[in-house]
Amino acid sequence: MTLKPIEHADAAPEVRAVYDDIKAARNVPDVNNFWKMAAHHPPTLKRTWESLREVMAPGALDPLVKEMIFVAVSVTNGCDYCIRSHEAAARRAGMTDAQFGELMAVIGMANETNRLAKGYQVEIDEALK
Repeated sequence: MTLKPIEHADAAPEVRAVYDDIKAARNVPDVNNFWKMAAHHPPTLKRTWESLREVMAPGALDPLVKEMIFVAVSVTNGCDYCIRSHEAAARRAGMTDAQFGELMAVIGMANETNRLAKGYQVEIDEALK
């Protein structure tokens, strides 16, 4: 059975409350499909939203940096939905095409060198410990 996104009108009150919080925090008319699918388990929806809101809030890292990190991890994990969602957020935070291009180059290089180090079972240098 394939689950369908839960729309606001069809949502339980606890789900609607989270949806409303997301919409207010992001100043958007509707929540995206990620949240509508997570709503199939309201505790997961609520916990994930609260954690994401906390982690992505302003802090020591610039919001653009946080979104670019999210894109990098999403590319590495192969999550197309997350790539597009956080690329859009990064662009809203000011990411340019040039920055996106460099980001993709860094992600590709990091993945390549990570795999080489893992494959060769490279010992950590004393100076890096």
